[in-house]
Amino acid sequence: MSQPKIRLSGLTKSFGEKRVLDGIDLDMTAGRSMVILGGSGSGKSVTLKCMLGLLVPDAGMVEIDGRDVLKMPRREREALNDRIGMLFQNGALFDSLPVWENVCFKLLAQKRITRAAARDKAAEVLAQVGLAASVGDLSPAELSGGMQKRVGLARAIASEPEILFFDEPTTGLDPIMGAVIDGLIRDCVQRLGATAVSITHDMASARRIGDEAAMLHKGRIVWTGPAAELGHTGNAMVDQFARGEREGPIQMELRR
Repeated sequence: MSQPKIRLSGLTKSFGEKRVLDGIDLDMTAGRSMVILGGSGSGKSVTLKCMLGLLVPDAGMVEIDGRDVLKMPRREREALNDRIGMLFQNGALFDSLPVWENVCFKLLAQKRITRAAARDKAAEVLAQVGLAASVGDLSPAELSGGMQKRVGLARAIASEPEILFFDEPTTGLDPIMGAVIDGLIRDCVQRLGATAVSITHDMASARRIGDEAAMLHKGRIVWTGPAAELGHTGNAMVDQFARGEREGPIQMELRR
């Protein structure tokens, strides 16, 4: 078998006495879209932050192209980050900058493009997410939630990354706009030939954007398989979660 683009091996992370990740093993194939599912507190966000280098795991490895990123010298890690794009859950746009500067922020910060060229680049990328060039002159505060999400996607793909991370891409959107964003994500990932990793609890979104899926529960991967099978995997825990059923092996812990 070919080497995975991203591999998590024995990943553990605790905060005080709370163990959030308890030995995560997961392979992500180059050019494919992986969706990581799980309820609140299952460890999805911590897993994503470990992959991005925002958190250092207590044990285990995060490998990209066969290299352990946790042991990379700083310069190599920064070069790797240049190959990564990120769509944040709430857009995370810079309020003080117009949309076109938000879209080309990385390219401008690294002096890979002039300000004059950045306007044209922003218009080109905004068109890829279904927005007019005139949107580039607006401020983030003038955008609807769906438009902010699309601008965030444009910023994520502007540098044509090899790897894209999506943090709850449909949170806060109505079902129709959620489907629009999912379609744009799918189109952008395929156009770039990128490897995509998304975390979500939105099952409709997971089926639309995922090639493969993995489910986290209490810090462990309990199932992996084709995203199209979600809801009828034969795994009682996964099927309960996918169908949103109250009764099943997953029981909500109530605090008293």
